[in-house]
Amino acid sequence: QVQLVESGGGLVQAGGSLRLSCSASGSIFTINRMGWYRQAPGNQRELVAVILSGTKYADSVKGRFTISRDNAKNTVYLQMSSLKPEDTAVYYCNADIIASSRLRNEYWGQGTQVTVSS
Repeated sequence: QVQLVESGGGLVQAGGSLRLSCSASGSIFTINRMGWYRQAPGNQRELVAVILSGTKYADSVKGRFTISRDNAKNTVYLQMSSLKPEDTAVYYCNADIIASSRLRNEYWGQGTQVTVSS
């Protein structure tokens, strides 16, 4: 059983910073793409950032957010700086994982709330 567990969300003032972490555990053979998505109330879930060999960011977070990963720990991070109230959302970790059984699936974390006050 493969799981993604996120941590690091919370309440922060505008202009502040937060760091999200997401660790994958279970019977994992290899992890391909990892990324972060977010969903604000009344909105669709949207891509924030992904990382494989390179990185890709939503235009709204370029220059403020940085995605990174530690392959030895099966962990992906999202460093968020210069946060704005419009960054308020539930942030979800996502990963493309090949299990030890060699079955490939897309996995989601449970989500972590990020709230930015003005």
